Amino acid sequence: MKFIHTSDWHLGRQFHNVSLLSDQAAVLTQLVEYIRCNPVDAVVVAGDIYDRSVPPTAAIDLLNKVVTQICDELKTPMILISGNHDGAQRLGFAANQMKRSGLHIISNYDEMVRPVIIETAEAGPVAFYGMPYSDPEHVHYFYRTSKNNESETTQINNYDDAHKLLVQKIEAASHTEQRRVLISHCFVDGAIESDSERPLSIGGADRVSHQHFTNFDYVALGHLHQPQQKGENFIRYSGSPMKYSFSEQHQKKGFTVVTLNGKGFVDAIHEPLIAPHNMRIIEDKLETILKQGRTDPNHEDYLLVRLTDTHAILNPMEKLREVYPNVLHLEKPGMLIGVEQEMAKAKLARGEHEMFCDFYQEAQGSSITPEQGEAMQDIIRQLTTRHNV
Repeated sequence: MKFIHTSDWHLGRQFHNVSLLSDQAAVLTQLVEYIRCNPVDAVVVAGDIYDRSVPPTAAIDLLNKVVTQICDELKTPMILISGNHDGAQRLGFAANQMKRSGLHIISNYDEMVRPVIIETAEAGPVAFYGMPYSDPEHVHYFYRTSKNNESETTQINNYDDAHKLLVQKIEAASHTEQRRVLISHCFVDGAIESDSERPLSIGGADRVSHQHFTNFDYVALGHLHQPQQKGENFIRYSGSPMKYSFSEQHQKKGFTVVTLNGKGFVDAIHEPLIAPHNMRIIEDKLETILKQGRTDPNHEDYLLVRLTDTHAILNPMEKLREVYPNVLHLEKPGMLIGVEQEMAKAKLARGEHEMFCDFYQEAQGSSITPEQGEAMQDIIRQLTTRHNV
């Protein structure tokens, strides 16, 4: 059988106050077209479907469109779990009724032990178990109050303990003769993270050992945005379908096509998705960047610009956006010779007088006269003396 593993759509996300919804619609259209041309047995979305628990209406509309195309038009079942950005109860609304249309939403622990069975000629019946995003407090509360079993919850002190128990629950409910796929939204210990992921906890308490997952034929992970495997070749993050931070500028975004047969895992192939706007970092002097931007075919990308100029520049953002309209963030490390982290203060590489001379040159288009320079130095000395007193 073949199925698609994807995750971390974050529908409705904004980046530096810019909506990414049109880019998200574009990459999901590519996903749908891939399925149209390359039929698969199922589509798995491993959490963080939305970017926040109460998503904007436009994000809901987009998800509705994609689900209709995949489940209704292409007759391909979808299996979704809730992530830490999703509101689990909202996402799971009417989940039982949606099953008949091929949409399976797993957002609670009762549904977690009831697998979605996909019948295939190559691998036989394949059981998909969805483990929604789980923090230790939720797991402890559910199994202590709902099941009235205090002994098994006393050892839940962190995310690793919680996932160990949840895997045990799935193992107890599963049939060993079936191929089994686990879908989970968590942080596997040792995997590579990006700036765009919301921390689950502090101090490393959110890490989960991959050893809990080794008895499954494939583990479809969500939460980390870089495609990667961890521990075993069949334990994988698909990564997000597009970039959500400048730290991801070199990551190859897309989705994973997984193949299973009667013996289990065969392979996992990364298929690329291309967003209309790339996210990248440009670092150089202002004049060099402006010259480059006039002929750059990708001038509408979302950019972080780092200026290496050491002199003051008047309205640099305005000048940059004449050639790069989507500059979202500007840094000027050339103006700093160091940052004292403990004091959180930046020290200027140039003095006050030199900075004013640079400003005057930018504003007036000519250099400051010697007389003006002497007057400005006198003003600076007076201000400095008053401040020190």
